[in-house]
Amino acid sequence: MDLSIGLPFMKGHGTGNDFVVVADFNDELNLTADMVSTICDRHRGIGADGLLRVVREGDTYFMDYRNADGTLAETCGNGLRVFARFLVENGLEKAGTFDVLTRAGVVQATVSANDTNFDNIAIRMGQPTFTDVETNPEVTTEVDTWTGVAVTMPNPHCVTVIDDMMMAGSLHELPTVTPASVFPEGVNIEFVEARGLNHIGMRTYERGVGETLACGSGSCAAAAVWADRENLAAPWTVQVDILGGTVFVDGDTDGFVTLRGPARFVASGVISPELVAF
Repeated sequence: MDLSIGLPFMKGHGTGNDFVVVADFNDELNLTADMVSTICDRHRGIGADGLLRVVREGDTYFMDYRNADGTLAETCGNGLRVFARFLVENGLEKAGTFDVLTRAGVVQATVSANDTNFDNIAIRMGQPTFTDVETNPEVTTEVDTWTGVAVTMPNPHCVTVIDDMMMAGSLHELPTVTPASVFPEGVNIEFVEARGLNHIGMRTYERGVGETLACGSGSCAAAAVWADRENLAAPWTVQVDILGGTVFVDGDTDGFVTLRGPARFVASGVISPELVAF
């Protein structure tokens, strides 16, 4: 891919979790960690929590998701909604249900033809897996230490239920999770508070990013922990209020969860060759 004239992009977000989207249908772009971190830098680049690369694989599209620091991630629930909207708006997929490839496998996205504002895109995220550990991990911030629950969704998550999610502190620094051996590839950390039987609030510290306004896989992990804690009978729905808005997580009788929420595009343009000429 010729980057001498720059790299076309779109900027989108799902409840404040924002992404730079670049189309690389023929898989020609060699993204380096430095390139991604430079593009995602909020002062010297476009600014985003991550980058979504759109790659065609046969009749399906692969979402190559990178965190803001350039590291790879298995998947991203909010990113998948933005990715699904990109595919439909650009005529690459028809409205309805279609497959999206991720590093975690194939997921199903549903974009209703009647959802003209893209307010309720649904992503079938898979089955949450509660990690079998002898001792539940502990999460420590500058404020206090709490016991968490290890969940794979399929990103690794440590979900901590506390009285008030703001009690977790500033989250300017990465919380300490012990034992570290539970999460050898790093972990996303959720702080969850009760707002009703089927309603929670949540803050997230994402690995490779920091605190974000929203986390899709984290919302699913938190809802699964909450449903287990409150003995919610399937099918259940949990409303998750994050800093950037609200999403809904549906749990079915087979143990699968679906994330529902909006996706927005806010800008498009060309990234300067100076940012991508590595």
